[in-house]
Formats: sequence, C-alpha cells, structure tokens
Amino acid sequence: MVSGAPHWPPRSPDLLRYPQRSKYARIKRAIDFTLSMLASIALLPLFLVVAIAIRLDSRGPVLYEQERVGLDRRRRAGPSRSDNERRCQVGYGQPFTIYKFRSMISDAEKRTGPVWALDRDPRVTRMGAILRRTHFDELPQLINVLRGNMSLVGPRPERPQLVGALVEGIPEYPLRCHALPGITGLAQVKNGYDRSMQTAARKVQYDLFYIRHKSLLLDLKLMVATVGYLLRRHGEENDLAGAEVPVVEPPRSAEVQAERVEVAARMTHGLRGQIEATTKS
Repeated sequence: MVSGAPHWPPRSPDLLRYPQRSKYARIKRAIDFTLSMLASIALLPLFLVVAIAIRLDSRGPVLYEQERVGLDRRRRAGPSRSDNERRCQVGYGQPFTIYKFRSMISDAEKRTGPVWALDRDPRVTRMGAILRRTHFDELPQLINVLRGNMSLVGPRPERPQLVGALVEGIPEYPLRCHALPGITGLAQVKNGYDRSMQTAARKVQYDLFYIRHKSLLLDLKLMVATVGYLLRRHGEENDLAGAEVPVVEPPRSAEVQAERVEVAARMTHGLRGQIEATTKS
C-alpha cells in the first residue's frame, strides 16, 4: 500500500479477514443458502413474468452474465509467486460470473468498453429502466448466493476492468475482497451505485466499516434496511451522498499519483466520522 494512504485504523490487512470456516461464516452461509432458496421458489412466478417482458421489449438474452471480482480466498495477505496471475491483476479477488436480468441493449459496451452507469443512460431499455428503478435486475444473483460465490450481505463486487483503475486511485480498495461480495450491504444502502471515483471512495469506507464490524445482527439490520430502501423505491438521499468531494483523475505520472493519494486520504478522513455516526443511528 502506498505511504500516506488512509487507514481505519492502521492495522494489518490480515485482521480484516474472517476465516471461511469460522462459526460466523458457517451460520452466515446457512442463512444465505436457506433464504436464497426460499426467495427463489417464492419469486419464480415473478422471474417468469420479467423474462417474458424482457424478450418482448428488446432483442437479446434474458439473463446478462458478467465477470466480477469476488472473495480473496488466500490465507495470507499480499501476492506471492505461486498465486494465480489473473487473480493478482484484478485486485486480489477471485473472478466469478455474476447473473442479472438484462437491462440494456445487447452488446451495450461493445464500443465504449466497461463504464459506470449514467443518469438516463441511452443504452437502457424500457423494461430495463423499470428493472433498475425497482432493483429487480439484481434478483438472479440469488443463483450466485446459492453457488457460494456471493452472500446476501457484503461489499458489492466490481468488474476486473474497473478494479485496476480503482486500486490505483484508492489504495484501500483491495481490502474489500477480504469479505464475500453481497447483493446488498452497507455501501449499497448508504451510497447507491458507483458513478465516479468519488462515490467509489465512499463505498470503500462503508465496506471496510462493515468488514471490521461484521456480525449476524448487522447483517439482519442491513437486510431490513434494504427492504425499506426498496419500498421507498428511490430511497432518501443522505448527507454523505450529497457531500462535496474533490475530483480524482487517473494518474499520468508518479507526481500526479502521489497527489491523488493525498487527496483521497483527506477525503476519506473527513468522511470517516460521518460514516460511523450514520451506522449508529
């Protein structure tokens, strides 16, 4: 990690990890599997209706498959010579395939490549706009939870192509991979979708707070908060979402990169107290 990068608090990355065979992990996995199985059965009629609507609305497959960066399952921190080279390149997380209901036209990123979603994105279909507004496009990720490469609650997994740039701009970003990625989580409820480097920096701080304070009670609270968020549809904007943050541009030289790390440190230091205050409410 680059010197001067923010820490919360300064301690070894190994302390962010939780053993996948721990009591907490076993109970969490049992809850994930049980709830996902029950939800999949209960929502099967809705899945069929959505699938038909997608096919009638636009050409292309019903489900959209995309590679995401998942859990770092290595037992020790940091890359080693025996590690899988591909895993090292995507920020220490193990790649996996995520499933979503297709909300964009086919080959939406063929010309642009991987980019963050935009407001009033012209690539979004009519049915896709409804799915995104209600977050129903995320429901097929119950398959990922059943497979064990995602949890109901955890940090949101990102695409490998974007992770490389995010790791350069946010030195703490790889630490998110020390927990199983989730459909919902503290960052998803408080911060929403990533739209820039600034929102990604906020998300990292939320995710690290969750990892350091993980518990079954916190998971339950976040599930309940997610239901409330969905019932409100768009959710309520919070102070953090509207906070002014400095712009962080991609590095063009060692000097620019050092300056960016310093800016990110000041930004995350100021947000940290606000995050702790909001999670206690």
